[in-house]
Amino acid sequence: MNMNALACLATFFVSLLLAGVIIPQILLISFRKNLFDEVNERKIHQGRVPRLGGIAFMPSMVFSVAAVSGCYCFISAGGEAWANDVVVPFCFGVCALMIMYLVGMADDLVGVRYSAKFIAQLVSAGFLALSGLTIDNLHGFLGIGEIPQWVAVPFTMLVVVFVTNAINLIDGIDGLASGLSSIAMLFYGWVLLCCGQLEFALVAFGTLGALIQFYYYNVFGNARVGKKIFMGDTGALTTGVIICFLSLHICNLDVEAGGFNCNPLVMAFAPLLIPCFDVLRVYFRRIRRHTNPFLPDKSHIHHKFLAIGLHQRVAMVVILLVSLAFTAVNYWLSMKMNSALLLFLDIVVFSLGNIWLSAAINWKEKRNNKDNQ
Repeated sequence: MNMNALACLATFFVSLLLAGVIIPQILLISFRKNLFDEVNERKIHQGRVPRLGGIAFMPSMVFSVAAVSGCYCFISAGGEAWANDVVVPFCFGVCALMIMYLVGMADDLVGVRYSAKFIAQLVSAGFLALSGLTIDNLHGFLGIGEIPQWVAVPFTMLVVVFVTNAINLIDGIDGLASGLSSIAMLFYGWVLLCCGQLEFALVAFGTLGALIQFYYYNVFGNARVGKKIFMGDTGALTTGVIICFLSLHICNLDVEAGGFNCNPLVMAFAPLLIPCFDVLRVYFRRIRRHTNPFLPDKSHIHHKFLAIGLHQRVAMVVILLVSLAFTAVNYWLSMKMNSALLLFLDIVVFSLGNIWLSAAINWKEKRNNKDNQ
């Protein structure tokens, strides 16, 4: 059997297997949420029958085609220089995206335990690492250059899971996650376009368009007339994977060819500093208080801004402006100083800001207690 026929057969069985996994989950969701095709005089069926089976078509087809195509290109290239091929990263990137899309949709409809969600994120991260988009060079950060693949792969998977969760957890007030993601997409699109990476730039600007439209309905929509919508885990997780896909690609770029005289790691992660720093702070706080670091609470940065009395929309705008400032200043300073020192300064500035917020919250609580006495 030749390679083409084998690829077709593999695509068929992968799609068959995936549909066999998805359809029972659709049935479970349908019965839990009462999503049925109602019986009437025009219908000939009897009993409660879900009509959402078509949801399984697109994920099964796209995932199987992308996964087999990526493997085919990898094998055809003999495993050499495949990471530089546009087709392989895109194919495995689609697989990673599809996993997060399905998990997010299930979580929005019926809920998914954080342990199962974490495993799905690891599998998704594995596809991105398999595509060749690994952080295998720190470009002099802490004096470290190239790192071996056996270190780069698990490290990349850890970064992907971390960033995906950071985007998901920052989605606490209207417009925040979509606004932060839009800043990242605009910055990535500009960098990729300057570096001649048109295919990846199109992904950034295509995602930006969807985010801007969502931002309008999320922030300015009126729930009373049915015009307001939330991102949910489906949007947050898929957006997180796209951000990881593009940022990892930038980590592997020769940014000097695009006219950028700075560390690619700074270009890749500068727009993500606010959500990443915030989730680290929250995790360490929960661990210090001997609580489960994966269970939600109200200790994120947006909760702090609300606690000092800011309106939700004002808090969102302030955080977006801070993120925009972090991105611009890091890009500018990265051309003038060591990246490790730059990261240290970022941590200091973020920590001082959180100390100020905590002090402002304590002062407000003491004032309220005094007024109530």
